[in-house]
Amino acid sequence: MNTKNNECCCKKIRSVAKLEIQYAHRFYGFKGEARYLHGHTGTLKLEVEDTVNPGVNMVYPCNEIAKTAWAVLRNFDHALVLREDDPLLTAVLSVYEHEGVRNGTPTNTNKGPAFRTSLCTAYPECRVVVTRETMTVEGFIRIVYDLLKDKLNLVKITFKSGSNTASAEFPSRLTLDRCPCCGIALKDGVCPKCGYRKSQGKCQG
Repeated sequence: MNTKNNECCCKKIRSVAKLEIQYAHRFYGFKGEARYLHGHTGTLKLEVEDTVNPGVNMVYPCNEIAKTAWAVLRNFDHALVLREDDPLLTAVLSVYEHEGVRNGTPTNTNKGPAFRTSLCTAYPECRVVVTRETMTVEGFIRIVYDLLKDKLNLVKITFKSGSNTASAEFPSRLTLDRCPCCGIALKDGVCPKCGYRKSQGKCQG
């Protein structure tokens, strides 16, 4: 068995995580059925690339990829996603104001922190995301990459929504220092999950 060849083949491997997002949107100004408000269950696939972490024999724990992504992307789940110039946005917010739910309700718990980027703004208190461009599958991939590019070494994103699917590949750009006990990224040399300290080379848990 040629172990040298096997090592060369496995220098870079991808860990893959999938998430489901349920949302409503419409294609404002589109000359077709998608101009009407409608909903989807979208499937998002995230591929993270790196060398295999010898401590845990994986690139990155798939459940941790999903957890990192969901912390931000949960704002799209069970949310209304509208383009910033869509007149329906004003109408919806007006109704929410009238009903007293625009600024949130005690039952509105499935939400992440509000954010604003050049591509979109999340208003979790009223379960609305406002986008600069129409949220197509291609558009959502751009949004996801922009939100997660500094958190995960994403090299490919695929998004399927209804009968539409798109994917995009990205250059490997991050080198994450990972915990040999948990596999997740260290923060300032410390594992936020088990307390491993790189400087001491041992887990504090």
